[in-house]
Amino acid sequence: QVQLVESGGGSVQAGGSLRLSCVASKFTASSACMAWFRQAPGKEREGVAYITVGSTSYADSVKGRFTISKDGAKNTLYLQMNSLKPDDTAMYYCAARPWTVPCSLYLQYNYWGQGTQVTVSS
Repeated sequence: QVQLVESGGGSVQAGGSLRLSCVASKFTASSACMAWFRQAPGKEREGVAYITVGSTSYADSVKGRFTISKDGAKNTLYLQMNSLKPDDTAMYYCAARPWTVPCSLYLQYNYWGQGTQVTVSS
């Protein structure tokens, strides 16, 4: 069965950086829609960024600070997060879906990881 396993979360001060990783098994990340979502306590889940062949997109709240990328050879998705703010504090989830329609953060994703916690202190 498909598995997505995130890592790289942690606690950091405002202005710091973290890099999240998501290793996909039994799923070809290179040709799919791969995305990062996050959910803070008491808030709805929100899309952070997605990547597919030749295309990336970001939520306005993270543009210019976060970079999504993937390594096809390692079947791994990344999220480089710079200039972190306390508002970025959340559980971050990796998600994937086969490419059937153009990717979007508003599509339903078939597969989800267990999440990795990011905490940014002021």
